[in-house]
Amino acid sequence: MSFSIITTDWLSQQGALKFIREQVFIAEQAVPLALEWDGLDEAARHWLAVDKKHQPIGCARLLSTGQIGRMAVLKPWRGQGVGRALLTAILSASTAQNGVKLFLHAQTDAIDFYLAFGFNARGSVFYEADIPHIYMESSA
Repeated sequence: MSFSIITTDWLSQQGALKFIREQVFIAEQAVPLALEWDGLDEAARHWLAVDKKHQPIGCARLLSTGQIGRMAVLKPWRGQGVGRALLTAILSASTAQNGVKLFLHAQTDAIDFYLAFGFNARGSVFYEADIPHIYMESSA
């Protein structure tokens, strides 16, 4: 594998996590700054994907509520298993989450990705930052 996944926190890897999210959410998807920086990062668990040179290439977070979010992979690394590795790491770590049900707000073009991991769509499509999403929860 040409990348690795590390579990971290906001204070330790804030620069790397911000870099990825600024590239993917703010620059590519035009998510407003106020929505991206929601004040929940310091209390969240984070996962960071880095390449062989330890450069950041992807990230995700898990809130104490069980919400998985802010999953992002830099464009050159998409389709190479980074997102799968991030979600697998979160799911493995969350088995000891004391019965908290995992859920997420999936962008609609990523529904099949999450279905493959056992998430089920619930409800209707809604919009966050003018991007269509759907609520999904883990079947585990």
